[in-house]
Amino acid sequence: MAVACLVLGENLAQHSKNSSQQLSREILNFCRHVAGSCEITAACTCGDYAFELTNARTQVKVLLVIRDFQPRLMNYVNIFDDKNIVVSAVDLWVFERDIDRGFLGEALASMLTFPYTPLLNKNYLHEQEVKLKKRLITELLESLVLNFPELSYEIRIKPEYFMYETLLSRARLFPPMIQDVLGFMHRSAKKKNLESVLKGYLEALEELERENAISFSEGYVRISRKFADSVRSKKVRFVSLLKTAQKAQRTLFVSLLNIFPNIMSFISQNKETLLKLPKITEINSKTTHQIEDPQRYLHVPTASGLVPLANRIDIEAFARKMLSAKKDTKVKIEEIGGVLNDVYLIKVSRDSEERKIVVKSYKDLSNFKWFPLTLWTVGTKTFAVSGLSRLERECAINQLLYSNGFAVPKILHVSPSERLIFMEHIEGENLEKIIRKIVNSKTKTGTEKELSIISRVAEKFAKAHALNVSLGDTKPENIMIGKNGEIYLLDFEQASRNGDKTWDIAEFLYYAGHYIPPWVGTHSAEILTKTFIEGYLKAGGDAKVVKKVGNPKYTKVFSIFTFPHIILAISNICKSVDKKKEF
Repeated sequence: MAVACLVLGENLAQHSKNSSQQLSREILNFCRHVAGSCEITAACTCGDYAFELTNARTQVKVLLVIRDFQPRLMNYVNIFDDKNIVVSAVDLWVFERDIDRGFLGEALASMLTFPYTPLLNKNYLHEQEVKLKKRLITELLESLVLNFPELSYEIRIKPEYFMYETLLSRARLFPPMIQDVLGFMHRSAKKKNLESVLKGYLEALEELERENAISFSEGYVRISRKFADSVRSKKVRFVSLLKTAQKAQRTLFVSLLNIFPNIMSFISQNKETLLKLPKITEINSKTTHQIEDPQRYLHVPTASGLVPLANRIDIEAFARKMLSAKKDTKVKIEEIGGVLNDVYLIKVSRDSEERKIVVKSYKDLSNFKWFPLTLWTVGTKTFAVSGLSRLERECAINQLLYSNGFAVPKILHVSPSERLIFMEHIEGENLEKIIRKIVNSKTKTGTEKELSIISRVAEKFAKAHALNVSLGDTKPENIMIGKNGEIYLLDFEQASRNGDKTWDIAEFLYYAGHYIPPWVGTHSAEILTKTFIEGYLKAGGDAKVVKKVGNPKYTKVFSIFTFPHIILAISNICKSVDKKKEF
């Protein structure tokens, strides 16, 4: 019996191996078809399939690097053995610049920060992986030096910090990556995945040690004084880098528009296949918190030993004091998101009653931590980086809007020294969900309620602009519909007086556009845009401000994660706003 089971196990293993080899051959054949007469530099599988998470719905992602590939960048979909194969084909020149400097915001290079299985040219892929991870580590080290000018020499860093910080920051800045993050952290293969990814970081750290940028001490990484001194002298050089990036970004956007006819042809021919693909997982606090807090791996020496920087005792202490909570009162702290800051939900339970407040922590962020975001917005939008500056903006604009009758979260307490703001927790529905209902509806009449909300949001924008206030960060996630139906504006850390009002409208419309799948056409984008503009103008908004939304200065920023045909539809409507009184 035991012998029979052993033979059966061996047969199953051999069958699985044969199936995998057959799939690899099919993928390579498809890749050669995509490349045509061009030379394939390298290819590998990524995503769930490389993470060894295989089931009936497993999507096989393929990175295909091709020399002299025209168009520069394109996705292809096919089905082999009932598995969805998504091939991201990229020109060698573009790919290597994404590795070297984040030319595409690391949209493709980031695939090598996860486990991958080489199909062609393993050595090349490994070389690019280590090169990418070395750059990411360097940027994180630079960030630490600029955030902790004196303490940076003493900080002890576990190598895992670089891996988790990269995962967390990229997942927050580039939403489609969240699916890869969840697969990577899946418990069935987590240990193997972590070891595989960490190996590349360790090799990169060894190179940096040879260059005297760091040193190893009892398993910890320490920043060298030579490296720290060089970072402080590089601030001026960063400005010139952004100017170069602006030209590259415009080139990329033009390239994307040039391949637009191919994209639409592909969509029309593969609609049924696209519908079978898994939907991108919605980002929320639960998904990002499956990643360990990177600051657990940053330590500072004290008299009692090394202490991690991930310490929330100040927040809890402030919460207890402000809510008059006794020592035995249950206080629960949950991280609820925030892309470039930390946001916590504090729950205090007492006598079967629960009170909730939100706390925002404003850390000083170096330019290097903002690098991917700055690349996308260079020449269009600048961001406040200083924690104190962002805290001041949040307080000032919140109070200005509140005094003028706007629904905003009430500020309950401010601690400039700790860079903390305690504010009211708003219960309700996020505007993102409203937009998804509009996108998923087949008729305008089926979404009259939702469209009326969009119109009311536009009126809020117009009234804020009438106060000469630009809101700064107008993603739909920063707008809530309260239980009483009131529209709440949130997050004013990038808001300002005399700011760019066109940016507010552009970010809202183009960011809303990235919720629209490629196969549903532009109808929902057009309806949403027209409804917003009508509400904005009706409330006294300036048509000239809307018209500028269609300028390349704004469209280029969102070309990375919103489909070109959606951007064009929104852009054309905005540019024609002064030609028609009604749509």
